[in-house]
Amino acid sequence: MNKPSDNPADPFKKALAEATKVMADDPELTVSYSVDPSGLSGDAMRLPQVSRRMTRDEVMLARGTADALALHRKYHDGTTHARYVPQGDMARDLYEAMETARCEAMGARDMPGTAGNIDAKIGHEALRKGYDQCKEPAEAPLATAAGYLIRHLATGRDLPAGAQNVMELWRGFIEEQAGGTLENLDDILNDQTAFAKFARQVITDLGYGDQLGDDPDQLDDEQEEDAQDSNEDQQEPDSTGQEDQEDQEAEASPEQSQEEQQDASQAQVSMDDMADQEMGEEAEMPEGEAPLDPPTPQPASEADPDYKVYLGDHDEEIAAEDLADPVELERLRAYLDQQLEPLKGAVSRLANKLQRRLQAQQNRSWEFDREEGILDAGRLARVVANPTTPLSFKVEKDTEFRDTVVTLLLDNSGSMRGRPISIAAICADVLARTLERCNVKVEILGFTTRAWKGGQAREVWLGDGRPQQPGRLNDLRHIIYKSADAPWRRTRPNLGLMMKEGLLKENIDGEALEWAHRRMQVRHEARKILMVISDGAPVDDSTLSVNPANYLEKHLRDVIAMVERKKIVELLAIGIGHDVTRYYDRAVTITDVEQLAGAMTEQLAALFDSDPRARARVMGIKKAG
Repeated sequence: MNKPSDNPADPFKKALAEATKVMADDPELTVSYSVDPSGLSGDAMRLPQVSRRMTRDEVMLARGTADALALHRKYHDGTTHARYVPQGDMARDLYEAMETARCEAMGARDMPGTAGNIDAKIGHEALRKGYDQCKEPAEAPLATAAGYLIRHLATGRDLPAGAQNVMELWRGFIEEQAGGTLENLDDILNDQTAFAKFARQVITDLGYGDQLGDDPDQLDDEQEEDAQDSNEDQQEPDSTGQEDQEDQEAEASPEQSQEEQQDASQAQVSMDDMADQEMGEEAEMPEGEAPLDPPTPQPASEADPDYKVYLGDHDEEIAAEDLADPVELERLRAYLDQQLEPLKGAVSRLANKLQRRLQAQQNRSWEFDREEGILDAGRLARVVANPTTPLSFKVEKDTEFRDTVVTLLLDNSGSMRGRPISIAAICADVLARTLERCNVKVEILGFTTRAWKGGQAREVWLGDGRPQQPGRLNDLRHIIYKSADAPWRRTRPNLGLMMKEGLLKENIDGEALEWAHRRMQVRHEARKILMVISDGAPVDDSTLSVNPANYLEKHLRDVIAMVERKKIVELLAIGIGHDVTRYYDRAVTITDVEQLAGAMTEQLAALFDSDPRARARVMGIKKAG
């Protein structure tokens, strides 16, 4: 007999998960709840965490997010979407936002109960992004406003206040430029192909037609004509044209990031029995049960229960694009490219070397003379010659780096300022592009603090009378430069943020490593690799001045021990002028930042090397140069 759960939120979470599968029309969908960003990844869906208290905001956000992702799963066809996706950033944002609105409108029409949950989620996102404070169109994203307007026109529903404000700021401009096209919205909402063409026309009307790229329908016509001409002339296909076609197809199929999947489809889980209940400030307790005591607070660190954080309310996990506007990111990226122009040739050569080594291992290989598998046609002659000979089968071998994700965790402390951070940024950029070509997903993260020598946590500590042994006394800033599911070309400007004056402050490595490890744990890939790049031991003056001198260093060692003990993630590190081999088992220390590109390339190549002796030879290196 199953023991009943002690968590009053568990029945709600289970019901929400089951209803989500039904709505998505996908019984194989795996639904989990996490503090990490919500999203869809393969057959796995992550929803916002719901605490024991089950406040109304938590419940509505979870339901709205579940609806968003389920409706996206149901109504969105990735192949059709990729076929018509524009190439330019602004055009692509508009295209994605309008497809989001289409999925929401379809859900509202077919399942009216979804509309309220979607409103709650949109309202939450609008408040989080400060849309209710926007006064001028320039302060609000045009793509978001276009998506809101499409949803409003298709459903006839008013939007939550913050979203309504953004839509109204841009509505006059959008209707003036694309009013004629918008009149056809109701006719094509059910047809994603027709809607994609409609969206491309709206983008042209708004003045971004130059970012659309080639018309895929026109390309098909041209290819058919070329094929007919080739058949008539009995000529071999032009290999150059074939390569161009492959490049165009590759350009037309970007992956969606977790954030985009969340923003690109917002929908509802039909739970009529839950919807009929009055949700007050907190959910009602089951009849006959006494109110529960407040839950025991979770330790600040899974690796070390004694590690303390005085106040984590002001810690920040933020996307790079939220720390600077697009114009500034482009300017900083151009500055980064200019700084590293002399080095780019050498880095590119190393990246090409890595790509050749990886692609060499991607060649198909087979195991022959198996009792089952794919029939080996090459050995059928033996059966013809001797009918008593059994049939022979073959099985394709798996390469070691299929289904792999790599996370690069970059130290964004003040000591990295100048050439070290520039080279770290460009190396991460080139490696992400290289590994993406080999079908290896890459995530790029950075870590620093929000203030020098203590932030708001320290101010609270001073106001509380300076208690002894307070633990960590600064406010963390963890930056997501590129999520694993985001295509490289879409996030390329983000790495320029490392050039932003005032960004690089202090480094608390242990919590950053634990954060990166948590993000990797929820990934579905079979193999996970985490590379840390740092130039020193953990340092935060406000914390170390009132705690033991080795407080942060001990925590880093404890986190490393936990990661290596769990063996979910393969961990390695590169120290720039700092001996990280005393912390990490797999580590290399370089004396000159110019060696970073070579060290990163060799370390990653070694992890994918099929020869264990070659792998051990590289991974055993303790110093480079």
